[in-house]
Amino acid sequence: MAIHVEGLVAIVIFYLLILFVGIWAAWKNKNSGVEEGTDRSETIMVGGRDIGLFVGGFTMTATWVGGGYINGTAENVYLPGYGLAWAQAPFGYALSLVVGGLFFAKPMRSRGYVTMLDPFQQLYGKRMGGLLFIPALMGEIFWSAAILSALGATLSVIVDININMSVIISALIAIFYTLVGGLYSVAYTDVVQLFCIFLGLWVSVPFALSNPAVSDIGVTAVKEVYQAPWLGNIETSDIWMWLDNFCLLMLGGIPWQVYFQRVLSASSATYAQVLSFLAAFGCLVMAVPSVLIGAVGASTAWNQTSYGPIPPMMKDESDMILPIVLQHLCPPYISFFGLGAVSAAVMSSADSSILSASSMFARNIYQLAFRQSASDREIVWVMRITIFVFGALAMAMALLTGTVYGLWYLSSDLVYVIIFPQLISVLFVKGTNTYGSVAGYIFGLLLRIGGGEPYLKLPPFIYYPGWTQEKKVHQLTKKVEYFILQKFPFKTVSMLASFLSNVAFSHLAKYLFESGTLSPKYDFLDSVISKHSQEIMDKTTLVSNDNIILSELAPVKPRLSTTLAGTFTNKEALSDGESSPDSSNNENE
Repeated sequence: MAIHVEGLVAIVIFYLLILFVGIWAAWKNKNSGVEEGTDRSETIMVGGRDIGLFVGGFTMTATWVGGGYINGTAENVYLPGYGLAWAQAPFGYALSLVVGGLFFAKPMRSRGYVTMLDPFQQLYGKRMGGLLFIPALMGEIFWSAAILSALGATLSVIVDININMSVIISALIAIFYTLVGGLYSVAYTDVVQLFCIFLGLWVSVPFALSNPAVSDIGVTAVKEVYQAPWLGNIETSDIWMWLDNFCLLMLGGIPWQVYFQRVLSASSATYAQVLSFLAAFGCLVMAVPSVLIGAVGASTAWNQTSYGPIPPMMKDESDMILPIVLQHLCPPYISFFGLGAVSAAVMSSADSSILSASSMFARNIYQLAFRQSASDREIVWVMRITIFVFGALAMAMALLTGTVYGLWYLSSDLVYVIIFPQLISVLFVKGTNTYGSVAGYIFGLLLRIGGGEPYLKLPPFIYYPGWTQEKKVHQLTKKVEYFILQKFPFKTVSMLASFLSNVAFSHLAKYLFESGTLSPKYDFLDSVISKHSQEIMDKTTLVSNDNIILSELAPVKPRLSTTLAGTFTNKEALSDGESSPDSSNNENE
């Protein structure tokens, strides 16, 4: 098949539009925060903390609404045996934004943190911060790789160009404007991204619905015409698994740097909450055209279309139902417009994950753990290098790994099972310490990995109640695969076990050391007896400006911080009488 010139032109136009907006945003805000004394590195990470309602609402919505979201929703609605009942992402992520706005946005923003890992390092020390960075980084990198992988497949459907070439070009464009403009470029391109998705899909939906090969979707919702009804149903035996996956989306959608990046860039704590609620509404609205396209796919007599007599699910192409519907059920000019818009949007949604990963590395690993004296210019260069490295890593995984979706599923599970309970502990539970944190980390990891991961062909070594052996037949090769399906809600149980072990082991360690049962010399993590040592990120490391008034109740102004000033305020560290060379002036005030 020849390259579709019209499709290529549409994609080039949309790509150039997003590239232009990314560069324009960087240029427009190049001096942002300079007058107020904000560091350049912090401006790249949280945009000078002056993102307003309009841009903020769009960028917060784009946290989850990207290529994976719209393609995945359409695929679930289309798949027989799943249907709308199993398309959990729209409601799950919308509720995660509501819960995040109600409980997490205000404490995180009002304390003036710069990344999601800041409170962990403040309370548990730099080593634990480094451990928690691992699942957070894996989640961001695999998410970007999954997005780029989906994009390559989509583009190959539209314009029949080499998948590898499309992935490389898309990744390079996203890396380039993120390098140039940081959060401002990410935020402004998100506005264009959502407009592209909204326009591209809504323009296509009426044409797809009115195609003669498509039956009435109102009928196919409840009656079997070409396949099982697309509303789907939840079997009684699957209810616990359904709830487990729903909790994973709703609660596991909170502890991501891509979300807190937006929260922490809001101009106030109240704004951060409002943006979360706006984005929850945006998530639901943006899912509607995807649901309709999935329903159209389930209501189509494919033998009457240019696609051919074999339906997509029989060719193992269910995951590409959205581009297939747009290409084969819409007129060419509409399909190219829709697919061009969607492709550009997908490309744009990889940028925030790459920026998130590099922000956490530059600040929490490089600066706070290894080089506390690093200059702002040095941090900026570390961020630029890691944006390029993490972007290239995601691109390489999209090109070389066939199991990128499996890796993404597993890493998102680890974010839910490990980071979410730790975030609750660090923000809302008094008395937890590094010993509890390590115990929670290990328990959560073992219980989750023990359940196996069919996508990665990772067999379980813990067989939870209600497990079954399932058979999967690959439609094209007729190859039969057997795997273990865990119907027990083991992900949520692992998360709860991680939380409870954090609390229990923290109090146990505190009791053992403070009662004298264990000698202080065994407090090797320095988190109970010697809690104000160099290991814990206290005032000595985190506050380097002599003029900052150290009070946890001090309001965070819209633009704050010289170097690390005011990022954290550790009340316990301040209440004790010890002084250090860096903080003696503060204590004399």
